[in-house]
Amino acid sequence: MSERIHTRESRSRTETNEEESEGTDETLSCPECGGHVINDEEHGETVCSDCGLVVEADSVDRGPEWRAFDSREKDEKSRVGAPTTNTMHDKGLSTNIDWRDKDAYGRSLGARQRQKMQRLRKWNERFRTRDSKERNLKQALGEIDRMASAQGLPDNVRETASVIYRRALDEDLLPGRSIEGVSTSCVYAAARMAGVPRSLDEIADVSRVEKAEIARTYRYVVRELKLEVKPADPEQYVPRFASDLELSEESEMRAKSLLRNAKEKGVHSGKSPVGLAAAAVYAAALLTNEKTTQAAVSEVADISEVTIRNRYHELLEAEDGLVA
Repeated sequence: MSERIHTRESRSRTETNEEESEGTDETLSCPECGGHVINDEEHGETVCSDCGLVVEADSVDRGPEWRAFDSREKDEKSRVGAPTTNTMHDKGLSTNIDWRDKDAYGRSLGARQRQKMQRLRKWNERFRTRDSKERNLKQALGEIDRMASAQGLPDNVRETASVIYRRALDEDLLPGRSIEGVSTSCVYAAARMAGVPRSLDEIADVSRVEKAEIARTYRYVVRELKLEVKPADPEQYVPRFASDLELSEESEMRAKSLLRNAKEKGVHSGKSPVGLAAAAVYAAALLTNEKTTQAAVSEVADISEVTIRNRYHELLEAEDGLVA
């Protein structure tokens, strides 16, 4: 008896699957001519592309119910919030009360309402950071944003630095190290990983910790998190130095050519990439008859004039036919 019931159930399942497959096939082809069926989302219809038969009408339009003719109108009518971001400790998901004491129409609030909003702001800040870990993260991400802004680093570097710090916090790498030191090393690593490197001296200028601590913490974070950070290429510094010195594109290309030749001859081994880049920019400016001085290059690259002179002679000696 149980075998018969089991057989009937299996037959009914097979028939149901066949009916579903037939229904699926019917929706994919036109019932009139057997042609290809397409969805016209603009008009909410399913139409045969061969004979024009409207197979289905009044389908659900999942797009916005409003129209916008420029980016400003689109921003005004959109009802979604900002995307989540790793640069904020709560990823931007919490409520943020504006500091301006004005209502939705731009009118100033009364004295009692101002006191109420001040009290709400205070409690909102307390609830946003529930424990010491979140307070730590909030302070560190603020430091990362400040240093990245001071160095003119793009948003992708800030995101990467924030992700690195979150990983360091999750893997318990912070005990015994300062928040500023770890956050600075994260910015330094993220800039190198994104191909827009900054020298340790430049990072130390905007940090609240010493250069030695930054270097030590950076090596520790890279080793423990197994970050893939390639050695800095001197050519990556050239566009920024050339732009700050207002040199032409010809000088920039000439500086890159000098560095490529130096790498082929092995001159770059053991040398500071910042010093090589600064010397290449200075040499290229002289070779293309553009006015610049060692002092100007030294100020832009944040490196001594002695280093520029030493690397400058090495680059020219490596260049075939320039120096005997």
